[in-house]
Amino acid sequence: MRATVIHGPNDIRIETVPDPLVRRPTDAVVRVVNACICGSDLWAYRGVAARVAGQRIGHEFLGVVEETGSEVRGFKAGDFVVAPFVWSDGSCDFCREGLHTSCPQGGFWGEVGSDGGQGEAVRVPFADGTLVPLPKETAGEKKLLPALLALSDVMSTGHHAAVSAGVGPGDTVAVVGDGAVGLCGVLAAHRLGAGRIIALGRHPARTDIARTFGATDVVAERGQEAIQAVEELTGGRGAHAVLEAVGTEESMRTAVSIARDGGAVGYVGVPHGGSAAVDIRQMFNRNVTLSGGVAPARAYIPELLPDVLSGAIDPGLVFDRTVGLDGVPDGYRAMDDRSALKVRIAL
Repeated sequence: MRATVIHGPNDIRIETVPDPLVRRPTDAVVRVVNACICGSDLWAYRGVAARVAGQRIGHEFLGVVEETGSEVRGFKAGDFVVAPFVWSDGSCDFCREGLHTSCPQGGFWGEVGSDGGQGEAVRVPFADGTLVPLPKETAGEKKLLPALLALSDVMSTGHHAAVSAGVGPGDTVAVVGDGAVGLCGVLAAHRLGAGRIIALGRHPARTDIARTFGATDVVAERGQEAIQAVEELTGGRGAHAVLEAVGTEESMRTAVSIARDGGAVGYVGVPHGGSAAVDIRQMFNRNVTLSGGVAPARAYIPELLPDVLSGAIDPGLVFDRTVGLDGVPDGYRAMDDRSALKVRIAL
C-alpha cells in the first residue's frame, strides 16, 4: 500500500510500504477513507519534534473495517468507523476512568513500528477498545465526512479544553489560538452554553470561522496588548474560563493573565519551543486553576457524535483544503505557510 512517511524537516514523501496485517487476535485492519494533517504534525515537519527517517505520520482517520482478529467482538468487515488519535485497550483502569491516553498498552498512530493515519490502510491494535462505530450510511455522505473526521482529534481536543476549564452556561470564555483546535474550542464552549466567547486570533479567515462557531468578540493583539484588550472587554475581571490551544510560553502566560480571579485555564496546545512556563505565584494569588493535557478523544467521541450527526455542530468547517494522497506533501507546505488552515485527505 501507499502511505505518508517523513524523512526529515520539510521532507514528506508518499511511499510504498508493507500492507497492514492482523498480527494479534484483538487487531483490525481499516481501509482509510478520510485522513488529515494536524497542526501537531507540523512540529515534526519543521524539525522541532524528532522523528526517525522513514517513520509513518498522521493520526486522524475515518475508514472501513476490512478484516478483524478472532477476538474482536464489536466490529466486522464493512463497518464504518472513526479512530481517535490514540489506540487503547478499553479495559484498564485508565480507560474505564475515561483517560484512554494513559492506557499502558496504548499508543499514538505513527509511532515507530505502527501505521500512520495518512495512508491507504491502518492496523488498529485493540480494535474493540479503540474504534468508534459510525452509521454505515454516513460513509456515503460526503458533506458529513469532514465533521466526522474532526472528532478524531481537533473537535475532541477543543472539547477537552472547554471541559478542563469548566465552561458552563453563561460563562465568559476566552480562547487563545485560531488554529483548528482553538476554533473547535470556540465551538465546544458555545455547545456548553457559554454566554460570551472571546477569540484571540489575527487571521481574518480563521476568526470568521470563530464567529460562525459562536465567538462574540475577536482580539487580534498578542502579549500584553491582548491581555489589556480582554480586560477592557470584561470590565477588568477577565474570563471565567480560558482555553489555551497554542502551546508556547507566550500563549500560556496570556491565558493565565486573562483568566478571572477564581477562573480556570484548560490547556491543550502541545508544548513546543520552550517549557511553556507559567507564573505559579500569579496563579496562587488569584486562585487560577490550570487543567488539561492530551485529550482522551475516545471518551468524548460518543458524546459529541450525536450532535455532529444531527447537524447541531459542524466542526468540519475547519477543513479548508482537500487533497488526494499524492497531494499530502503540498498539504504540509500549505499548512506550514498558513495558506491552509487544515488539510483533509480523501482516499
